[in-house]
Amino acid sequence: QVQLVESGGGLVQAGGSLRLSCAASGRAFSRYSMAWFRQAPGKEREFLASRIWSEDLTYYADSVKGRFTISTDNANNTVYLQMNNLKPEDTAVYYCAAGSRLVPFKADYWGQGTQVLVSS
Repeated sequence: QVQLVESGGGLVQAGGSLRLSCAASGRAFSRYSMAWFRQAPGKEREFLASRIWSEDLTYYADSVKGRFTISTDNANNTVYLQMNNLKPEDTAVYYCAAGSRLVPFKADYWGQGTQVLVSS
C-alpha cells in the first residue's frame, strides 16, 4: 500500500502561483511513477504531469506545459506541482497519484485531493 497526502491548495488570483505538495509513504513507494491530475466540476479527471521518481524524466499535458512543473524531493518523500500563471480554468480539485509508466500513466493509488480556486 502507498499513502498519498496532498496539501497546498487554496484561493489565488489569476496570474498568480501555487505549489502543491504530495507526501508519499508506504511500501516501496519510490518504485512508482508519480503524477498529478485534476478534476473540475462536471468534468472528467484530467492528467496533468508525470515523473519517474528519482529520475529526470517528466511528461506534461499540452494544457499545462510551460506553466506547471512536477518535481520530487527524495529526502522528504514529496512530490510537488509548481503552478504558475494560473487561470480561472485551472480551478479544480488536484490529485496526486502513484502508478506505473510515464505515459500513458496508469494510476494505482490516489490521494484525497486538494482544492484550487483561481479568481478572475
